[in-house]
Amino acid sequence: MTEQPTSFERPQPGADPADPRGALLRASTPPHSALPAQARAGETPPPGADIAAPVPGGDPEHSQPTLAAEPDTHRPRPAPEGISAPSEAAADGPERRTGQSQALGRPTPMRRDGDRLRFVGAATRRIARGIDLDEIVMGLCRATVPTFSDAILVYLRDPLPVGDERPTGPLVLRLRRTDRIPEERDTEGGFTVPAPQPEPTELTELSAVTAELCEVRTGGALAEVLRGVRPVFTDSPAARAALPELLGEGGESIVPGGRRAILAPLRGRRRVIGAALFLRRPDRIAFEPDDLLVAAQLATHSALGIDKAVLYGREAYIADELQRTMLPETLPRPTGVRLASRYLPAAETARVGGDWYDAIPLPGSRVALVVGDVMGHSMTSAAIMGQLRTTAQTLAGLDLPPQEVLHHLDEQAQRLGTDRMATCLYAVYDPVSHRITIANAGHPPPVLLHLGGRAEVLRVPPGAPIGVGGVDFEAVELDAPAGATLLLYTDGLVESRLRDVWSGIEQLREKLAATAQLTGPDHPPPLEALCDEVLDMLGPGDRDDDIALLAARFEGIAPSDVAYWFLEPEDAAPGRARRLARRALSRWGLEDMSDSVELLVSEVVTNAVRYASRPVTLRLLRTDVLRCEVGDDVPQLPRLRQARATDEGGRGLYLVNKLARRWGATRLSTGKVVWFELNRS
Repeated sequence: MTEQPTSFERPQPGADPADPRGALLRASTPPHSALPAQARAGETPPPGADIAAPVPGGDPEHSQPTLAAEPDTHRPRPAPEGISAPSEAAADGPERRTGQSQALGRPTPMRRDGDRLRFVGAATRRIARGIDLDEIVMGLCRATVPTFSDAILVYLRDPLPVGDERPTGPLVLRLRRTDRIPEERDTEGGFTVPAPQPEPTELTELSAVTAELCEVRTGGALAEVLRGVRPVFTDSPAARAALPELLGEGGESIVPGGRRAILAPLRGRRRVIGAALFLRRPDRIAFEPDDLLVAAQLATHSALGIDKAVLYGREAYIADELQRTMLPETLPRPTGVRLASRYLPAAETARVGGDWYDAIPLPGSRVALVVGDVMGHSMTSAAIMGQLRTTAQTLAGLDLPPQEVLHHLDEQAQRLGTDRMATCLYAVYDPVSHRITIANAGHPPPVLLHLGGRAEVLRVPPGAPIGVGGVDFEAVELDAPAGATLLLYTDGLVESRLRDVWSGIEQLREKLAATAQLTGPDHPPPLEALCDEVLDMLGPGDRDDDIALLAARFEGIAPSDVAYWFLEPEDAAPGRARRLARRALSRWGLEDMSDSVELLVSEVVTNAVRYASRPVTLRLLRTDVLRCEVGDDVPQLPRLRQARATDEGGRGLYLVNKLARRWGATRLSTGKVVWFELNRS
């Protein structure tokens, strides 16, 4: 509905009918203002003016709301503001008799239907602006106080039902928010209007006087009022009986006498979800019957908004949980590399997307670094992303080459659907050889920041996106020097409406080089701070897509901390393995660990040479822990079992499980690796 000012009103810039300043402006309306036609005494009220009485014994949760005013066939023709009718002068005090307006700072009552319509329109717009529950309740309070009432109490069901959920247990109302006119109001005009000194029963500390929780008794007075759905004056017998139950013991003392309080049930789409109590001070003009219509409109819009906010909150919670389970909660801490990551959704209203990152430990202290991007940023994209991420983790556990992993991901995407497209970059870092193997499927190339501050875009074959089908992927092996940082990212970081992808990649490279200059050529920038600096390059219009970022700082393992041997699969292999391990520990100054290491190495090597047909590998790695790896060409993984007293074998893994810090076995394409770790003493 378009609001048009009447001929006697001059629109004020930025004036809001729900704002008290708007009420002050309207107080100066000339007496000769044109007024809308009103029903005269004895005339038949228009259709819909009567209020349908509630059905006795009805259900407050499923009764239909009836929105209408009380019969008012003898209402006098209202006079312009500042001029009171005789009946109003007797009832409303000297202010109305003398024609004086309300004191400055105190809202002027709405005496015309046009005022009420404009107020309801502005108030409902303010309520509708809220997205979450608190914003909607605050919008109701701010729109109501002080223009419509001096104070308001909002009660909501605890807990609030979501959608079609049928609540269980008794109906409990919790005081959600209170609002009132402050003791002093400082208007924009720069003057302060003192308010009357409050008495003990005045609207001062509402939450301190009223009860926070209220359990609605079945068949009680409050249940009857809520069942009726429509707002009522609190001077009615039903409302007077319901107030002690709602406000608690002594809480009804804050309710002024006469028609200066309205109790309005809040009904959502399915059921009553709360109640609102509108209060006016004793020195203020009482509510009129038409104000019940205003209260009903406020209650209806607020209740429907609360219903939608609860549904939105549940959907946002589901989206957050889905995204949290799709992405790794914490990154692993593999040997020889440090990791950091960031994820940003496309917008606050679209918190899920198809971008993902992962870091997967592999046998031999290696680590797989993965970043991918499924087309779109919706719940469907997040679900597809979760399936592809799970597939990548499974394939990584088989220790397949990067190009083979992308090939199987492409097949999986085709099984999910013909339109399931994604880009992915899969890299495997070996801290012992200081090399990295990378395969790409249509993803932006990674950027390598060297220790001296030079940043370069790695030349990686682009490949076709996952889901195209029938495309071969190619892998390249590159140097990964110690101190260098590899940055994997999705296209949301470098591409937007304001720039193309290659301009964004060049800007990213320059940003990394500039950040590295701050710490000098001999010290790489801190990894977490580097991620934050990279995200700072995003401008206000650059968030068109969600962003996944994975940074890996290569530290490597020095050759002096690695011992590697080949053992022939023969009976003498366990003894030779013990001697080699003892020499390595002596060279590293770890002689006190010799007994435990020799015992465990002997047990694992004995199991390997029993079934192996090719040479067995033995490798010791000295990092923050001592790691031992034994590899053979038998794909079957060993299982821990409890040996019987009569068994001659079967106790090797039992000893490893008892003495080692942790242990495990990984199947390879050429066999398996059994490893264990011991804390360095």
